[in-house]
Amino acid sequence: MNNSSVYVKTDCLKFRGDLPCLPHKKFGFHCQNCPEYVQTKGKILIIKLGAIGDVIRTTPLLHKIAAEYPDYAVHWLTYSPEILDKDSVTRIFPVTVENIELIKNIKYDLLFNLDKDPIAIALANQVQAKKKHGFTIDEFGHATYFPSEASKHKWLTGLFDDLNKENTKHYVQEIFEICGFEFGGEEYILKVEEPFAEYVPEPGKKVVGLNTGCGGRWTSRLWAEDYWVTTAKSLLEKGYDVILLGGEQEHEKNLRLQKASGAKYFGYFPLKKFIALVDRCDLVITAVTMGMHIAIGLGKKLVLFNNIFNKNEFYLYDKGVILEPDYDCPCYFAATCPNDCMQYLYPETVIEETGKLL
Repeated sequence: MNNSSVYVKTDCLKFRGDLPCLPHKKFGFHCQNCPEYVQTKGKILIIKLGAIGDVIRTTPLLHKIAAEYPDYAVHWLTYSPEILDKDSVTRIFPVTVENIELIKNIKYDLLFNLDKDPIAIALANQVQAKKKHGFTIDEFGHATYFPSEASKHKWLTGLFDDLNKENTKHYVQEIFEICGFEFGGEEYILKVEEPFAEYVPEPGKKVVGLNTGCGGRWTSRLWAEDYWVTTAKSLLEKGYDVILLGGEQEHEKNLRLQKASGAKYFGYFPLKKFIALVDRCDLVITAVTMGMHIAIGLGKKLVLFNNIFNKNEFYLYDKGVILEPDYDCPCYFAATCPNDCMQYLYPETVIEETGKLL
């Protein structure tokens, strides 16, 4: 074929620029007569960098964008590219200098910056976009907001604890409003790539996952080991299968809990395999962690522990309950709790609520 006769449609949603597109690789199609050609009507950039749980709970936006802006290319800049669904995002950009420079040179129709990190706000200021929503940078290098009541509300509740305590909106509703949408129950997008092969529950037996960690930053959320043991033993006696969940940080603790309670523990795993293990559960008991968002994304029932955040922030899609200590503690957004208020969230309460949900 003569190169001069090759016709290239660079405005196709599936066009990659530096590599063959999937329709060509799969079927040998060329642009001129390709039956899978879809014209790109516009381009949208989402900046939501991390953490992993925050990226997961931002994915409901993709449903709304697909409905409101069909055939738009959706680009997403993040520290957690592996968590995003490639069928829902046209281009997933890991945070690198090269990708940031590339993004600066793309002309977008819409920018949704939902982070106040220095990289995010600086880039939001430089991105070429017809309309910008969310957060940007001020003359002092601080996070500020693109003009809207929703963005202002989210900005202020991040600055003042008293305003945060008064907030009645959950996170997904807030980001929808920042982007100019109305939340209508859109769910997380999270896929299980392969089933967790090492464990297959007995038919008809309910599985409860105990996610025993809370990360290293907010240790005020930790529940006592003896409470986990009491809970696991009671659930086993009631006929549930109980598995211990966690990462490398929880490994030694989970080994102790396994020995003391008789619950199953399979170890810690890379992210995608951990997601597959959580998918084996019918219900997950957890503090506010990445595991919580994974459980919500997989449609699991949830018993959620909360002591330091505004419980209105969390939306469980009518599949769970939020439990708080029976103690009026001032440790709001505190990394450590001087009163260890989680001791006032009792196993009996957790076991009772688990039974109700199952």
